[in-house]
Amino acid sequence: IFFRFFSCRMISLRHVVGSFSRVPKGARAVTTLKETIAAQLPAKRDYIKTLQKEYGDVVLGEVTVDQCIGGARGVKCMLWETSLLDANEGIRFRGHTIPDLQKTLPSFTGPAGAGEPTPEGLIWLLLTGNVPTKEEEASLTAELHKNGDIPPEAEAVIRGLPHKTMHPMTQLKIGLLACQPESKFARAYQEGTRKTEYWDPVYDDIISVIAKLPKIASLVYRCTYHDGKIVEDRGSDFSGNFCRMLGYNDPSFDELMRLYMVIHSDHEGGNASAHATRLCGSTLSDPYLAYVGGLSALAGPLHGLANQEVLRWIQELQAKFKAEGKAVTAETITEFAWDTLKSGKIIPGYGHAVLRKTDPRYTCQREFGLKHMPDDELFKIVDTIYQVMPG
Repeated sequence: IFFRFFSCRMISLRHVVGSFSRVPKGARAVTTLKETIAAQLPAKRDYIKTLQKEYGDVVLGEVTVDQCIGGARGVKCMLWETSLLDANEGIRFRGHTIPDLQKTLPSFTGPAGAGEPTPEGLIWLLLTGNVPTKEEEASLTAELHKNGDIPPEAEAVIRGLPHKTMHPMTQLKIGLLACQPESKFARAYQEGTRKTEYWDPVYDDIISVIAKLPKIASLVYRCTYHDGKIVEDRGSDFSGNFCRMLGYNDPSFDELMRLYMVIHSDHEGGNASAHATRLCGSTLSDPYLAYVGGLSALAGPLHGLANQEVLRWIQELQAKFKAEGKAVTAETITEFAWDTLKSGKIIPGYGHAVLRKTDPRYTCQREFGLKHMPDDELFKIVDTIYQVMPG
């Protein structure tokens, strides 16, 4: 959930960067993300002006009553460029499939393809249209580490929450809101910053939000399920440091975190949390406030909470099989699935509004599991479900 914000929910920033003003690979003279975006601004602004001038009166389509009642599904009314979801192929990030990203984005160890791609590399790709060099990726890692601290009063708020009775997503939102007084955009707006310069403090806020979320999430996790202690490792990358704060020190887990955050970073511009964030941002709410709006949408059972429901269903299956002494086989999984459906319940996580084939986000995670944890009990259950049930 932490990385859906920096792509198609960029508030005004997402309208001033893009693939239409890409810097030729052989002509890069800047090394930071902010400098790269600043260099792209003039061409991007010209593109938007031309688009409106030459095509402003072009009709994009019609709207039916069913679409109106059904949440505007399929209505062409949004502009985004960071990702595209194809019914048969799945998600593409700036034109790159997930296997493409695994081959082309920098890895923690260095060369592309030597390990899983890093979130820092994908942030750079989404915001600029360029695949970053290892040096550019490293500069973004340093920028995120620099902005990763949260105010002492925000940490006190998080530690004071009723962790055993309050859902972690609620805690996450409260923690981020407690950091909002640090918003550079809110301060710049009050000081009368010119509209053409909004992007600068908005960028700073977005980087700050991304940088702070792992520590906030780790505090929520450690206070809810463990002893509340946090250990950082800023000698590692963004994902490695996050894993250390969660309490894990396993290179394979670091790699899984990198992959997981990359593949869940963006999912077109119209899903509920993306739309909620952009809607809040359109009122000039700062990125802290706007992202909390997106998190609120993501917390719903028909959106991000579905991940929790899937895990709960699998754990219930696991507990039932253990209690009854059943082995995990295609036959026992099939029987449990039919029992679920015949009882009037649904099997969470099955069915997609757009995709008509197996989600490539699952495929790459399955391949990771087969490589790193083929004998894990929970993974075996999930893999058997995948082989038995139609996707």
